[in-house]
Amino acid sequence: MSEHTPRYKNAAEKITELRQALAGNPECGTTHYNLAVALMGAQQFDEAEQELYRAIDCSPTLAEAYAQLGGLRLREGDLDACLDWNRRAVKARPGFSEGYGNIGFVELQRGNVDAAISALEKAVHFNFRFVQALTTLANAYLMAGRVEDSIATNLKVVKLQPDFAVAHNNLAIAYLEQGNFAKAEEHMRLAEKNGYAVADQIRQDILAGLGGA
Repeated sequence: MSEHTPRYKNAAEKITELRQALAGNPECGTTHYNLAVALMGAQQFDEAEQELYRAIDCSPTLAEAYAQLGGLRLREGDLDACLDWNRRAVKARPGFSEGYGNIGFVELQRGNVDAAISALEKAVHFNFRFVQALTTLANAYLMAGRVEDSIATNLKVVKLQPDFAVAHNNLAIAYLEQGNFAKAEEHMRLAEKNGYAVADQIRQDILAGLGGA
């Protein structure tokens, strides 16, 4: 964002400013997109959807708009439509990491672990700091029985965000799978320190493993 980006007092003011900008330049896909995001922030989802369609009409390669349409479909619980829109996003911009991350998330929800891993690996290839995609990829690796890969990926997450509790919890689970109870306890404590409620069964298994060591 430019340092000259206007500061808005509230969402309504921002929406008004963007509508005024479009009145003077109705073919600007980026402005339609920004208006859609503002409308979503104001919970005006139907209007936001129409602005996203206009954004795509004006700027067919605006991958973010396709991804936002996917997000609206996900909000309605339509995984197939969400997947379709995100596939369109990465077709519009092949290096669009967010689109691949969304595809991976949806595929994992559908139980397609290998397809999820493929998409998520692309997401983190194009953006190695994409924490959410890395976290989801680590989960997918664990579901596929690739415990070492899951640990390595979660360690990348906590290197980027040392206080990311979900990743510490996932590391606790992965180390538990390995039988490395000391490491599992270390990351369980870090998860709890950062506000994560570790599942009772995981906690019991880790402590039982320590007691039996």
